[in-house]
Amino acid sequence: MKPVGIHDIARLAKVSIGTVDRALHGRPGISQKTREQVLRIARKIGYTPNAGARALSVRRSTLRVGVCIPEEIHFFYDQMRSGIKDEARRGETLGIEFIYRPVPKLGENEKQQLTSLLRDKLSALVVVPGNPRVVAPLIDKAEASGVRVVCVSTDAPLSRRSTVVCVNPELNGRLAAELMAKFVPPQAEVAVITGMLATEDHRKKMEGFQSGFKAYAAGGRVLAVLEAHESEEESYRKTCDLLAREKTICGIYVNTVNCLPVCRAVREHRRSRPLRLITTDLFQQMVPFIENGTIGASVYQDPYRQGRDAVRIVLDHLLEKAAIAPTNYLNPAIVLRSNLSLFREVTA
Repeated sequence: MKPVGIHDIARLAKVSIGTVDRALHGRPGISQKTREQVLRIARKIGYTPNAGARALSVRRSTLRVGVCIPEEIHFFYDQMRSGIKDEARRGETLGIEFIYRPVPKLGENEKQQLTSLLRDKLSALVVVPGNPRVVAPLIDKAEASGVRVVCVSTDAPLSRRSTVVCVNPELNGRLAAELMAKFVPPQAEVAVITGMLATEDHRKKMEGFQSGFKAYAAGGRVLAVLEAHESEEESYRKTCDLLAREKTICGIYVNTVNCLPVCRAVREHRRSRPLRLITTDLFQQMVPFIENGTIGASVYQDPYRQGRDAVRIVLDHLLEKAAIAPTNYLNPAIVLRSNLSLFREVTA
C-alpha cells in the first residue's frame, strides 16, 4: 500500500502543500481553524514523515533554489548559513532542491559563482551582493527569466531584485550615532571603520552615522571613515594608525562584524582619555570585550533570522504564490552588558 504524504493531506483539506507544511511544523501564516483541520486529517490518514520518500522527492525536484553567501567573516555568515539551512530542510521535505555556491569573502568571485548558479535552472536565488554594480546585471537577467532574487544582509537597490532581507542600514548607522552621542562628551571627534563603501550596507550605515552624529552630538564631528575591506590585518593596522595620528578621538563605530582587530588595537594603544567603541552584531569572541567595557554597545542584526527569513520568503512564494514585499526590514536590537545573556550567540 502506498504511504500517504503531504499531497494527500493537501487534497483532502483542499489547501496548498505550503499550508500543510505550515500546519505540520507550527509555522505562522495560517488560521487556527485551518491548522486544526490539517492536523486532524493528518492523524486520520496516519501520516508520518518518511525520510526515504523525502529523499526521492528531492531527486525528482523541478524547483531549485540557489544560495550564494560569503564564507568569511564566518562569525556573521555561519549564523546566517544556519538560518538558511534550518529553513531549507523544510523546503526539502516538499521536494525543493537547494544548491549552495559560496564565495570566499564579500564581493570575491561573486560574478563567477552567480553565473554558474544561474546555469542550474533555478526558480529562486538568495544572494549577499558585495558589489551591486557587478551583481545587478546578473540579478536583472535572472528576474527577466523568472528567477526570484532575494538579497540578504545588503542590497542591490538599482537591480530588479524581488526583495531584500536586512536591518535598514541607514537606521542602523543613525542608531549607532545616537548611542555614541550618549557615550562621548560634547564636541567629540569620532571615526568610522567600515568594510567596502561599494557595498550598499556599509555605505548606508556610514551615511546614517554621519548624519545622525551631526544631529545628536553637540558640536561633534566624524574625523575619518576608513575602509578595511573585511581584512583583520588591515583593520588592525588602520586602527593603530588612526589612534596614533588622532590624539583627541573619543569614539569609533565599526559598522561591520570585523571588530576584533579594532578591539585589539584599542586595548594595546595607551591613551590618556577613554575611547568608546560601538560595534555591529554579536559572537562569542566579542563577549569579553563587552564585559570589560572595551565595547560600549553593539547593534545586533540577527544574521540567523536574516537567512531563515530569506528562505522562508522564497518557499512561501514558490509553494503558495505568496506576494513578495519589496523590502523586509528587521528591527535592530542593542547589545549591552546588562542584556548580553539574552542573545542566541551567547546562550548557544
